[in-house]
Amino acid sequence: MASESTAADIMIERLIDWGVEVIFGLPGDGINGLMESLRRREDEIRFVQVRHEEAAAFMACAYAKYSGRLGVCMATSGPGGVHLLNGLYDAKLDGQSVLAITGMQFHDLVSTHTQQDVELDKLFMDVSVYNARVMGSAHVENLVDAACRTAFARQGVAHITFPVDTQSDKAERKGSRRNVPYHSSAEYARSARLPRQEDLEAAASVLNSGERVVILAGRGALDAGDELEELAEKLGAPIVKALLGKACVPDDSPYTTGPVGLLGSKPSQEAMENCDRLLIVGSAFPYIEFYPKPGDAKAVQIDLDASRLGLRYPLEVGIVGDSARTLGALLPLLERNENRDFLEKAQKGMEEWRELMRERGTSREKPMKPQVVARELGERLPDDAMVAADSGTIATWFARQIPARRGQMYSLSGTLATMANGLPYAIAAQIAHPDRMSVAFVGDGGLSMLIAELATCAKYDLNVKVVVIKNDTLGMIKWEQMVFLGNPEFGCELQSVDFAAAARAFGIKAFSVDDPAECGDTLEEALATRGPVLIEAVVDPHEPPLPPGISAEDAKNFGEALLKGQPNRRKIALTAISDKVREMV
Repeated sequence: MASESTAADIMIERLIDWGVEVIFGLPGDGINGLMESLRRREDEIRFVQVRHEEAAAFMACAYAKYSGRLGVCMATSGPGGVHLLNGLYDAKLDGQSVLAITGMQFHDLVSTHTQQDVELDKLFMDVSVYNARVMGSAHVENLVDAACRTAFARQGVAHITFPVDTQSDKAERKGSRRNVPYHSSAEYARSARLPRQEDLEAAASVLNSGERVVILAGRGALDAGDELEELAEKLGAPIVKALLGKACVPDDSPYTTGPVGLLGSKPSQEAMENCDRLLIVGSAFPYIEFYPKPGDAKAVQIDLDASRLGLRYPLEVGIVGDSARTLGALLPLLERNENRDFLEKAQKGMEEWRELMRERGTSREKPMKPQVVARELGERLPDDAMVAADSGTIATWFARQIPARRGQMYSLSGTLATMANGLPYAIAAQIAHPDRMSVAFVGDGGLSMLIAELATCAKYDLNVKVVVIKNDTLGMIKWEQMVFLGNPEFGCELQSVDFAAAARAFGIKAFSVDDPAECGDTLEEALATRGPVLIEAVVDPHEPPLPPGISAEDAKNFGEALLKGQPNRRKIALTAISDKVREMV
């Protein structure tokens, strides 16, 4: 006998209507009605079981990043919903379309100190662009439509919390007299996002009058690579990339100077410091100190979100529009800059920078340098590889030593800069594109936070390769304590973990390497191994993530930290001095 249709069925059926194919989550008694509905439709929509709800939210965010579709996560009432928040803030700050579904206690026991009595709609007010509580069966379809549409339209997090008893109510679309059944629609219209002609002409006037133009490209420019290179050629402009825009143009492009900021390249920093015109395309790169000084350059910014225009740098012209379409409309209005000195200087700087990165990435010193692992990995990645990085010093090696090639995809937690996202990101990327290799390039601090997601890799036999850089320290925090504040490191050393043994305990093939001469061959074998694999690379814990330029104050603070009793200060000083000398000669 067929089961009676429920309010939960209305939700799942409507998600299917919206094209949702995957939900990441963890079962709990606050979502039992929804789980039953998913069970009955497992041929139409996939439920991916995670080991921690935080990972589910990271996966939803990453799924949106790597697929361009709506990312969906689900958690039970109370603590399950609370656990989602970090990953949802990652989606909020990086502008990703995500729907979070949470359970809630019995509707008539809310605010009575019952078990797991957390009003998650109140808790999620800041993280969400849409936030609602289901009030009855006839309410569900309307909410799902509004939530999905708003998540897409505002590129943010939508949240629906669903009382557990209401989930099992009889499916009923007839509610109040004003709630006409089937009045809502599972359709979303995407705008062409074309700018005004007068804004394009004003922008062209600003850019045509400059001699030293720089293009700062971010995540909003990922689909505008051809237009960016055509623009760079016309204006003689180097392309500086915010980290979320790593894949907007390949790193072997003659126009790019690579990453910018603390993790960036010296040519990028020099280009930003010496430009007289700045074109910002799809980026809200947050480190204001790495922009030109206000007044030194005239700026034009292109962004889908008008609220981000002028957020980091004063503008002459702000343009609301899709990056590729806007650049396509702008290009015919631009004049060729015949003075190529600025671009050629940047290109010469990149030749020197690439040689420096090659030298650091091919070192045969022991302990092994983390740059070696990153470089050897980058050389062996397939042309369609998807790479996710964690936050910390690992992001420095990701930015500088793994070159983006055309057709590859790269991401990390850009604005929230949270730890622990790398492995969940790689899992979501592989689920979004099961025919492509997905790589998690992570540090030991970040991986240990959500290491149980290795079980998710094993459970679903995912082609995820986890490369963990093991230095037994929270490296970025250590260097920030020393260089920014002039203090010895404190609280940063980590208990050593045998990650290879841990991976095998999760049912995953594992490799270990600590010899730079064997690193390439080990990675080659690991990447060729079918299914999920972990590679533990033991590296020098004293290798500094040197910024592209060191200020006098940073150098002074570093010296003071050593004098105050920094542990291992002799090894750290020798490593830092050695790296700086290599950069100078």
